[in-house]
Amino acid sequence: MPGNVFQQYNALTKPRVIQLIVFCALIGMVLAVPGLPQAADWQLMALACLGIWLVAGAAAAFNCLVEKSIDAKMRRTAWRPTARGELSDWQTLGFSLALCGLGSLLLYVWVNPLTMWLTFATFIGYAVIYTVILKPLTPQNIVIGGASGAMPPVLGWAAMTGEVGAEALILFLIIFLWTPPHFWALALYRVEDYRKSGLPMLPVTHGNDFTRLHILLYTFLLMAACLMPFAFGMSSWLYLVSAVVLSVGFIAYAVALMRAYSDALARKTFRFSLIHLTALFAALLLDHYLM
Repeated sequence: MPGNVFQQYNALTKPRVIQLIVFCALIGMVLAVPGLPQAADWQLMALACLGIWLVAGAAAAFNCLVEKSIDAKMRRTAWRPTARGELSDWQTLGFSLALCGLGSLLLYVWVNPLTMWLTFATFIGYAVIYTVILKPLTPQNIVIGGASGAMPPVLGWAAMTGEVGAEALILFLIIFLWTPPHFWALALYRVEDYRKSGLPMLPVTHGNDFTRLHILLYTFLLMAACLMPFAFGMSSWLYLVSAVVLSVGFIAYAVALMRAYSDALARKTFRFSLIHLTALFAALLLDHYLM
């Protein structure tokens, strides 16, 4: 039973999502440090990653609490412990508050107050503004709420420098523009789940064709944003080549969706979007050290 309880609480934090959040925050930290990080830098990075992980996990748990009835109606989320009634509302709320409090304290004391307040604002943006207000209200929920999901590199940059630089805002813009086509690809092949849940996702409110058009438009905007690190002098040709290849690949999937839709292709597009962002930031990291 203890193992099962641990798995239930761990599931509340949405581990796969948190891994990507912490990875993007770490990229922001590394890019903020010229040259190779020293021992003190690595220590600060580790503490910042832990604090961001805790607060992000708290936001995910709060999201599971608020959306438990919606999750229960969707195959993709029906397994969550809140949807199955395996954890009570008070257990989930207490867990979320504990993680948020611990993470915020760690960031404030051992990193810096700016990072703590930015991370806490991200928690409010995702757990309250997006989950409670925007998601059930407007089909543009993903677009507006994407600001919270785009914050990790900014948090990482602030952790190492104590400020928010233009470079961090470029990384923010990339994730902000990546988020809509990423989630809309998922919503396309999960449209019946979203229709049953009552959430006004774009494929539900405006249809399949309209959503595919917007995915395509956003992939072009995303490509422009992905070229900005090179244009701004943050990176060299190694990153530029990677960004172009990955962005053209994303556009190619979007074009294929426009020409002939299928759930299988939408699923492949969603999976490629994850590869796109991970590989893009990995290329930025490699470029930072190798070039």
